[in-house]
Amino acid sequence: MVLENKPSCVDLPQAVAFAGFPQKRRGRWSEGIIKPILFACAILSIATTAGVIAILTKEAWVFFQDVSLADFLFGTQWTPLLEPRSFGVLPLVCGTFLIVAGAALFALPTGLASAIYLSEYASPRMRSIVKPVLEILAGVPTIVYGYFALSFITPLISSIFPETQVFNAASAAIVVGIMILPMVTSLCDNSLRSVPHSLRQGGYALGATSFEVTTRVVVPASLSGVIASYVLAISRAIGETMAVTLAAGATPNITANPLESIQTMTAYIVQVSLGDTPAGTVEYQSIFAVGTLLFLITLTINVIANRILHRFQELYE
Repeated sequence: MVLENKPSCVDLPQAVAFAGFPQKRRGRWSEGIIKPILFACAILSIATTAGVIAILTKEAWVFFQDVSLADFLFGTQWTPLLEPRSFGVLPLVCGTFLIVAGAALFALPTGLASAIYLSEYASPRMRSIVKPVLEILAGVPTIVYGYFALSFITPLISSIFPETQVFNAASAAIVVGIMILPMVTSLCDNSLRSVPHSLRQGGYALGATSFEVTTRVVVPASLSGVIASYVLAISRAIGETMAVTLAAGATPNITANPLESIQTMTAYIVQVSLGDTPAGTVEYQSIFAVGTLLFLITLTINVIANRILHRFQELYE
């Protein structure tokens, strides 16, 4: 009698395990490479942020050895390149927030309204046309927006208000609002579309109109995403450089009149960074003090916004 060597029930799982062993080895080998790469990327981002903070702190400390912090924060005259020199940063802060307020007044409600239309009312064909056009606006170089403000928006404003100066805050605020409009629209649209459809149906079941469902159900349910888009847009407006440098001018003064020439913090940094100011002087160190203040303002806005987001955050499965 000849006995056949058949694998037992115990041998079969072992054969399967040995058959899949090289594949598991390859998977573990690739994971062993990817994890250090991802860790290095995370460390690189942290190191870059720490390096920026260290440089700003070091150079600003040198500046504040010659200029008192109180004079810098509360002074109303900013003439670091002229005699007698004065380093009161309030005119730059005023000019920056005048631009931000004008841009936000234009972009935030317009962006939210555009997002509501795209999310709730636009047909798929219209959405496929409007959204790419808005995304094209985000890809236009900022210096092009500056020349657009000088050559088109300023003459348009001057035809309505003859007292408008060649460089003015209004045209700069409008172009910055146009720049941040695609960001607000896109992020708000994504937030509105993430609201579950069942909430809309519940509103319609109660007899609400389409407008009531949008304003009383959908928008409140996506409030955290809307606030996040606003914060990102405002941060972008605060840090905008070339458009405001070309359109707003270089006249640091404290004014609430958008038709006058002003200077923002970023525009002053550009002015000194052109190379005419000798490195190591107090005038040169002033750009790091202004940059540090700009960093702290942006950081404060983001911290406050994160607290608001945690307060109103909605999670849906």
